[in-house]
Amino acid sequence: MSSYDDSFNNLDDLSIVDALVQVSFLIQSILAKIGAEHDLSIIQIRLLGILRDREPSMQQLARHLGLDKSSITGLVDRAVRRGLVERTVSPADKRGFNVRATTAGWQIIHEVGEQIERQITAMTEGLTESERTQTIVLASKILATAVGANR
Repeated sequence: MSSYDDSFNNLDDLSIVDALVQVSFLIQSILAKIGAEHDLSIIQIRLLGILRDREPSMQQLARHLGLDKSSITGLVDRAVRRGLVERTVSPADKRGFNVRATTAGWQIIHEVGEQIERQITAMTEGLTESERTQTIVLASKILATAVGANR
C-alpha cells in the first residue's frame, strides 16, 4: 500500500484544523444521507432545525442561515409548497412574516432529528462519558468564540 493510502489511516497526527474539518465532513455526510432519504437538502435540514424551538422572522432566518433575502424567500417558498412550514404575520411587525413548522414539518423534524441523533451518537461510542462531556464543553467554547467573532 502506498504512503498516500496510509495517510488516511493515521488519525493520530491530525492538526486541530484537520481534525475539525474531518469531523465536519463526517457530520455533513450524515446530514446529506439522512436528508436524501427524506428528499431534503442540508440547508432544508438546517431550516427545520431552527424551527424546532422558535418561530423566527424571515430576516432572522436569513441571518442565522447566512443567506440573502431572495435565497431565504426561495428556501421558505419551497418548504411551504411541501407543506413543511407556513408563514404567519409577525406580531412585532405586521408587515413582516414569521416562519413556523406545520404538523407535517414537525413530523419530519422529529423523524430526521431522531436519525441524526442516533447516527451522531453512534460516531461517539468510542468516547468515555467524561470525554463526551469534555467534547460538549470544547465544542461550546468553539461555538461561543465563533459567535463572538461574527458580531
